[in-house]
Amino acid sequence: MITRRTLLAVPALLLIARPNAARALEGAVERARGFEQLHSLIVQRRGARVVEEVVAGPGVARPANVKSVSKTLVATLLGCAVDRGEVPGVGATLREVAPGLIPSGAEEGVGAITLEDLVTLRAGLERTSGANYGAWVSSRNWVADALGREMVAEPGGRMLYSTGTTHVLGAVLAEVAGKSLLALMRERLGAVLGEVPAWTRDPQGRYLGGNEMAVSPDGLTRFGEMIRAGGVWEGERLVSSEWIEASFLPRTRSPWSGLGYGYGWFLGETEGMRYGLARGYGGQVLAVCPEAAVVVTITSDPSQPARSGGYFGELQALVEQVIASG
Repeated sequence: MITRRTLLAVPALLLIARPNAARALEGAVERARGFEQLHSLIVQRRGARVVEEVVAGPGVARPANVKSVSKTLVATLLGCAVDRGEVPGVGATLREVAPGLIPSGAEEGVGAITLEDLVTLRAGLERTSGANYGAWVSSRNWVADALGREMVAEPGGRMLYSTGTTHVLGAVLAEVAGKSLLALMRERLGAVLGEVPAWTRDPQGRYLGGNEMAVSPDGLTRFGEMIRAGGVWEGERLVSSEWIEASFLPRTRSPWSGLGYGYGWFLGETEGMRYGLARGYGGQVLAVCPEAAVVVTITSDPSQPARSGGYFGELQALVEQVIASG
């Protein structure tokens, strides 16, 4: 079934006040309709929903697998842990905050990996993503396997996109808080995310950090609005504005997309305006552009790839078109 509520009340007003902006937004929506993998598209401007397009999937109110958008959510939980003093800061090392997670036989230097190295995907260890993913999730201990891999780069050096790195970060957060990653997600971000169903766990019972979370498009949009508002949602501060500002500073760069990468956010720029991008396999996207007061949420078929030169490239261009249309 196809349901469309594409142009809502605010675009109708724009047709009178800013006809060029409204036509540009309409053009972006029409472009999105041609994407075969698309499930839903939400655009909000200054907190008001101006586009809601649903062509497949569970709709905007029900949880959908957001894949590696989970990495951005886990990164935000690190900000919450810093705010609460559960960790002394992003410069804290694994040896200092969670020595029990370091496996015997790990390479020298693993204990010196910092929380910043983990959240920016610069741990230096051989990746668990891509061709290595299957073997990693088939291992008996995902944390030990990730930390027991060969050191292929200096920690804090180049970006090595790896779900195992974010899984280690999630394990650290659960360790220092004495609660599961699921409990932390529900308690600290549940006000915006809404329903967060239990998801994949490793053989030790730890929830997978960095993949397979299910969140509704509505929930992701509220999360994006909270980020845009500097960490506040309905008068309640969920994470510090300092953390969000730090998250949107590039610390490294993706070797595939060329985008910068901060604390869990890919970082781009269009029309002189910077934006943060959470992305997941298949074309799951949350984009936040504070300067344009725009939040864009996209869900897609999670079983099909979305490479930077293909469908994801089209989604990034769509996001930039929406930002520029304001």
